[in-house]
Parts: sequence; C-alpha cells; structure tokens
Amino acid sequence: MAKDLIVAIELGSSKMTGIAGRKNPDGSISILAVAKEDSTQYIRKGVAYNIERTAQGLSNIVNKLKNTLKTEIAQVYVGIGGQSIHSVKNPVIKELPQDTIVSQEMVNELMDTNRSMVYPDYEILDAITEEYKVGALFQDDPIGIQAEHLEGNFLNVLWRRSFYRNINKSLDNAGIKVAEMYLAPLAMADSVLTEAEKRAGCVLVDLGAETTTVSVYYRDKLRNIAVLPLGSSNITKDLESLQMDEANAEAMKLKYSSAMTNEEDIDVNATLPIGDGRTVSSRLFIEVVEARILEIVENVKYLIPNELTDKLLGGIVLTGGGSNMKNIEKLFREVFGMDKVDKVRIAKTTTLNINKKDSDVILAEDGTTNTILGLLAKGDMNCAGRAISDTLFGEEDENGEHTTTITLDPNATTGTSVASQVTTTGPAPAATQTATTGTTTVVEEKEEEEDEKEPERPKDTKISRWFGSLKKFGRSLVEPDVNE
Repeated sequence: MAKDLIVAIELGSSKMTGIAGRKNPDGSISILAVAKEDSTQYIRKGVAYNIERTAQGLSNIVNKLKNTLKTEIAQVYVGIGGQSIHSVKNPVIKELPQDTIVSQEMVNELMDTNRSMVYPDYEILDAITEEYKVGALFQDDPIGIQAEHLEGNFLNVLWRRSFYRNINKSLDNAGIKVAEMYLAPLAMADSVLTEAEKRAGCVLVDLGAETTTVSVYYRDKLRNIAVLPLGSSNITKDLESLQMDEANAEAMKLKYSSAMTNEEDIDVNATLPIGDGRTVSSRLFIEVVEARILEIVENVKYLIPNELTDKLLGGIVLTGGGSNMKNIEKLFREVFGMDKVDKVRIAKTTTLNINKKDSDVILAEDGTTNTILGLLAKGDMNCAGRAISDTLFGEEDENGEHTTTITLDPNATTGTSVASQVTTTGPAPAATQTATTGTTTVVEEKEEEEDEKEPERPKDTKISRWFGSLKKFGRSLVEPDVNE
C-alpha cells in the first residue's frame, strides 16, 4: 500500500479536477498525478444538476488517478463551492451570574447554540468564530475572564440543501468514500493569501468560468463570502451575439479581450477576423467585453461590507482563469478607488512549497490550479488503498513469494472465486475473509527441492482437494507440456 498519498477532487463548472500528491518531511508537496474531466454537461455554476453524469465524471477521475498511480484509492477529499454559497452573521448571547469566570464549557455552549441554528432550505457548511464580546470588550479567547455578559459572534457559511444533497448522491452513486468535504474557496484562500494580507484586511476574488467567488478577510478571520452567478463564460456568450459560434467566441476572448482600453488606443476603422472571411468591428468587440467585465467587478465591490471598505490594507488578490485578462488589475483599481484600495495583485500560483523536482506532474501557473492545490494541502489522511498488481499471480513480496488475491462473492453459494486469470468452481475455502473488501489472501509456499522430503499431506478433505486442483491447474498454465 502506498503511504501518505493524498487525493482531492474539485468540482468546477468547466472541468472536474482530481489530484494525488504526497507531503514530504521537509514540508513540501510532491504532485504525483492529475486527472481532468469536462464537466460543462452536468455541473453549472458549481452545482451538480445531473447526478448520474456527475457520478460518472467522478468515477472517471478516480479511475484515471488509480491507473496512473497503480494504486487503489480508498477515499478522497472533496472541494465544494458555487452558486448560493453565502455567509450570515449570527450573534449568540449568554447572560451570566455576577462575578462568573468564563469557562470552556460556556464557550462550547455558545458554539453548539450557533450550530443548532436552522436556515430554511440551507445547510450550514462551516461555522466560523469571529470574536467574543466579554462585557464591553472584544476578545479572541474569553476563557478565564470574569464577566456577566458573554457574546459569541459567528459567521455561518450556508449552501442550498438540495445542492448539497446532489453532491452527496453523486459521490454515493460513484462509490467514492469521502475523507472530508471542504469549502473550496476557503481551502484556496489558505494556500493563496499570506498571513499579513489576512491580518491587514483583503479581498480574494476567484474569477471562474461561470461564477465569481468573493471572500473578505480582516484580522485573520473570514468576514464575508458570497458567490456571483457571473463569470468569464458570460463574456463568451455575449460575444456569440456578434454572429460567431462558441468556440470562435472563446478563442477571440482569450486572444483579444482587455478589461480596460484607452479611448485613444481604439482604431474606429479596425476589424477583427471571426472566421469564414467575416470580421467584427474592433470597437464593438471592446464594448461587449468591457461591459460584462465591468458588471462583474462592480458586483464584487457591492459584496464588501461597508464597515470594511476602508480597512482593506492588504488589498485585492485576484485568481482563477479570469484573472489572466489584460488590464484586469487596472479595472479593479479604477472601480474600487485608489483611496480605498491601492494594492491589487494576481495570484497565479499558491504560497505552497511544491517540490517540482520530485513531482511527476508540472501544473500550469495561471491561477487555474490554485483551488485544487489548496484542497490537496488541507488533506492529512492517507487515501491509498492496495497496490494494483501487473503480474499474473499477484504481487511478489520481499521474500520472493507470490501473493495471490482471491475475491470471494459473499452472496455466492457455489464457492466461485477468481485468482488472477484462473477461475475455479468448488466449495469456498475456509480462509479468513475481510469484511469490508471481501478479499482473502493466500500465500503459496516456495517449492521445496525435489530431493528434500515432501511434507506430510493434509487430510483428504474437500478443502484440500480444492486447493490441490487450483495449484495443479495453475502449474499447467506456466509449465511446458512434456508431450508437445
């Protein structure tokens, strides 16, 4: 079994991505395998709307990874995000007798009360403690402080319950065991933002294909998260209105689009080729692209809490495929105002220590892999199952012995078993069967030298005759026929 193998899957609107890696003793991460599936036909805006096709996509990802790794995958980490995810503040207040000292039990009671909140049609995905108010003072840790009034300020991250069920059904149908489910935007933030940015106050904007996720941090805590149902694919759809197909519109967007263009740089007579000998006005193309990206950026600004608009000293951090658009930083500065935000940077890579020398896969550094790497970094449990053998009679152990895995059907009454490529029908052997996998391992002893005394034969039972038949048939496959 492979050791310390971590596997994560991200369910994106344009593609589903799986990754396998290993955490090294020096703190670095080695990337061992990556698999991708086009998800445009069953995931929209981060939501699985076709459960069966999502399950098939998940199965394909796992199969690709295990074929590359030559190892079964026992469990995976899953990152979820997308439309309807948003945060809600929830203060929980507890009045205390005079001269009471706050204890851990009191704090736990506040947390449990918050977790028990019911939001119609929504599931609490994460509950974040922002701070506690003890008397008139705000504290990160109130334990041990004397008070008569204790208040916990929590930020609950919600997702529509039906969307949550769809993801779980898809995973169940694919037969995938989940090690843990993470909010993808939060996992990415931990691998993209610096501690200084979180502490000073910053906005992380993930410009995806069909959604734009906005996460606001201040004093090391998440203060707001929301998902806009707008992304770079909306620009593609707008360009299709200029009489071009989707593939052409996407190619044009990637090649020519800019978030901002100076008026003096626009040639009113210029045209751009759109295929089949047709052209489109350069000015019209610019107007279509800029109108949509401006709408997205203005909506991002709207999601910043009013009390934090002048406290974003850490600036704005852009990531995702949309962050590669020309002049995108310039537009954010223009919309937010230099008096509010004077720092805008594009996070094309994570802050993680990726060991490229020891990695089998080199990932693109364009902001599109930051989420899946963040999910991989969050994992801390081994996800590997048994190794997949390439030999006829199973694996060869360190002593040179061959280990053959026989899979037994617990529902079978005829004792049918499969050993590598040999199929034998007879009574089921009296061997120990693993309850979770239904597999039994039989180790064949190395053949004794011909001149050595043959060991005493077991009593002639049905079981011994069955093993004798299996061994004889196996030898007939690998030993030459003397009569030939």
